[in-house]
Amino acid sequence: MRILFIHPNYRSGGAEIAGTWPPAWVAYLTGHLRTAGFDDVQFIDAMTNDISDEALGDRIAEMQPDVVGVTAITPSIYRAEEVLKIAKARAPGAVRVLGGVHATFMYKQVLSEALWIDVIVRGEGEEICTELMLAIEDGRWPAERHKIKGLAFRDGEEIVATPAASTVKDLEAIKPDWTILDWEKYQYIPLGTRVAIPNMARGCPFTCSFCSQWKFWRDYRVRDPKAVVDEIEDLVENHGVGFFILADEEPTINRKKFIQFCEELIARGLPDRVKWGINTRVTDIYRDRDLLKFYRKAGLVHVSLGTEAAAQMKLDQFNKETKVEENKEAIRLLRDADILVEAQFIVGLDNETPETLEETYQMAWDWQPDLANWSMYTPWPFTPLFQELKDQVEVFDFSRYNFVTPIMKPAAMERGELLDGVMNNYRRFYMKKALFHYPWRGTGFRRRYLLGCLYAFLKAGFARTFYDLGKVGYTGPQSKNRLDFQFDETRQIAEAQMADWEASADRAARAAERREAIRAQGKARAVERKASFKMPNGAEIKACGGGDQQMEDV
Repeated sequence: MRILFIHPNYRSGGAEIAGTWPPAWVAYLTGHLRTAGFDDVQFIDAMTNDISDEALGDRIAEMQPDVVGVTAITPSIYRAEEVLKIAKARAPGAVRVLGGVHATFMYKQVLSEALWIDVIVRGEGEEICTELMLAIEDGRWPAERHKIKGLAFRDGEEIVATPAASTVKDLEAIKPDWTILDWEKYQYIPLGTRVAIPNMARGCPFTCSFCSQWKFWRDYRVRDPKAVVDEIEDLVENHGVGFFILADEEPTINRKKFIQFCEELIARGLPDRVKWGINTRVTDIYRDRDLLKFYRKAGLVHVSLGTEAAAQMKLDQFNKETKVEENKEAIRLLRDADILVEAQFIVGLDNETPETLEETYQMAWDWQPDLANWSMYTPWPFTPLFQELKDQVEVFDFSRYNFVTPIMKPAAMERGELLDGVMNNYRRFYMKKALFHYPWRGTGFRRRYLLGCLYAFLKAGFARTFYDLGKVGYTGPQSKNRLDFQFDETRQIAEAQMADWEASADRAARAAERREAIRAQGKARAVERKASFKMPNGAEIKACGGGDQQMEDV
């Protein structure tokens, strides 16, 4: 059976300005499928190779796969749907499969608007996908599709979701097949070297209101650090990787295993051959202040901090559990350890004003991170913050939900003014860095890396791919009032998805009412017992320790 995976051709001028990123999802899925005996697995990276729809259709027709699988995050969902539409036309006998975070939570929306999709894999893909492929190979598809957990599909006019599958408990059983990728294509521009994105853990124990990771991966699991280093050693020795970023939301959560990971890298001499970066939280940097130089010795050279917003009010809204003053101190600690630090700011909420944008710039310059990014607030349609703000959401064109397009319109600003304000922050920050910092701060690796980052920014800026500026028509402050964000206003939430949201909200409200009723009953029973029972001497019953407060009987 021939399985063809395709990475859709979608670009937004965001993360891709730093290089061409290897789609790790296909390596992990392919590795697990090969372990199960599937030998004929092919891959087309339409994004990296900028393959047109026509050329992609020709390649699908030539290969005639039995299964075509595509993944998508929210902004690439329409491109993924289009890939499967092309597959239906050019390989009509193939089973068309969609996975990824957007389809997992928005399967009713997707199956309502893309009737040609045969099945959606909901959640962590390796085990579900393998079960699905076995059913197809054995001829049990579609007759037994209701028996496979973690799927969604149309059954006549009905959209069906089978029970959720368990998360992958044994992460070491998943052996990624990195040979599926054409490694010379994946370059990290700042260092001019090949780049990889392995993962050390899955999930996140934190529940930031704007994030979907904790919902998608559900429980938090950490791999054996030695197994992760085995994987990295293979990437370095056999695929020429010189830089990697751990895909984890926060690899430092498990301090013990992160230290073991660093020790293993050092023991094998890998820091001399490969450098790496992570995303993490300010609180972890605080906690590990005495270990930062050790992390640098292990090859950690780049830390992206989710400082998120300058105003404490915004930090509280995002449930970040950090303080503004902690952000500045964490940045200083990283700089002192010779680790480049990148500060991430989220802008564009309802309360954004020219003054708050200026505040983030002033704080960024005061804190002095090596790099700063201002990302537009993007309300993932399956996060708690979206549910809170959905009455203010006017744009349902998910292709523009890319962190660079102002989906939300602030009450006090037009979208063009918001974009121009963000560009003004970028211009000032990096111009001053280029003139007074990067060429003169440090020597050797640090200086080379910073100048490489500046080159990546300038390259994307001159090409007008940065922040999708060319697409929206931004040429400077003079153009801010005539920008065209090209929202497809015909895109709306499907009735089936809206009904599902409303039902979920009703279930959550009823559950909250039940919890409150149980608490009230427990308090009432406690009062009754206190009134009914006395000690033999007539004294009141005392709680443990002599107090008069009893535990609630819930």
